[in-house]
Amino acid sequence: MSEAREDEAREEEAEEEAAESVEVRTIAAERLTMFVDAVIAIAITLLALDLPVPEGNTNKALLSFVAGPRREEYIAFLISFAVIGAYWTAHHRVFRYVTALGGNLVRLTLLWLLMQVITPFGTRVLTGNGAFQARFIFYALIQVVASTLFILMVRNVRKYRIYRKDTPPRLFYDAVRRSAAPAFGFLLSIPLSFVGQTPAYACWIAVPVVGGILNRIDRRRTPGRAGPE
Repeated sequence: MSEAREDEAREEEAEEEAAESVEVRTIAAERLTMFVDAVIAIAITLLALDLPVPEGNTNKALLSFVAGPRREEYIAFLISFAVIGAYWTAHHRVFRYVTALGGNLVRLTLLWLLMQVITPFGTRVLTGNGAFQARFIFYALIQVVASTLFILMVRNVRKYRIYRKDTPPRLFYDAVRRSAAPAFGFLLSIPLSFVGQTPAYACWIAVPVVGGILNRIDRRRTPGRAGPE
C-alpha cells in the first residue's frame, strides 16, 4: 500500500510540475505580446510627436500650410501609421494563438521591434530635402527587413509548434502571404525610385492591393488549404 501511495504521490507531483511548466511558458508568451503592444504604441506616439503644428492666423492660412510644402510630412505620417498598424494587426492575429517561446522567437521579435522603433526616424528621413533616392531606399529597406523578420517569426512558431490546438489551419499560410506582399512592394519600389517619385510611391499602394486581391482569390479556390510546412 505504501508503494502505491508513493507512486500516486509521484504522479501527482509530476502533473503539478507539468502544469506549472505550461503556465510559466504561457505567461512568458503573454509577456512578450504585452511588450510588443507597448513598443508599437510608443512607435506610433513618436510618429505623432514629429508632426508639424499648422501655422496661420486665418482658416485659409492654416489650410495652405497643411496643403503646402509641409503636406509631405502629413502624408508620410499616414503611410507610416498604416504600416505600423498593419504590422500590429498581423502580430495580434498570429500571436494570440502562441502558447510558449521557442527557437529564436524572442530574438526575432526584438529585431522586428527595432524596425518599428526606427520607422518614425525613417519617416523623418523620408520627408527631408534632396537626395530622394537615398531617403526613399532607406525607408523602404526598413520595411523590407521588418516584413522579412515577421515571416521568420511566423515560421518559427510553426516549426516549434508553440501554438494552440484550435489554431486555424490557414493562419500561418495567410500571415506569410500577407507579409510577403508589402515586402515585395517596398523592394520593387527601390528601383522604381530612380524612375520617379510617382511610380515609386504608387508601388507602395498597388502591390498590397494586388496582394489582397490574390489572397481573396486563393481563399475562394482553396478554402480548406493549410499553411506551409
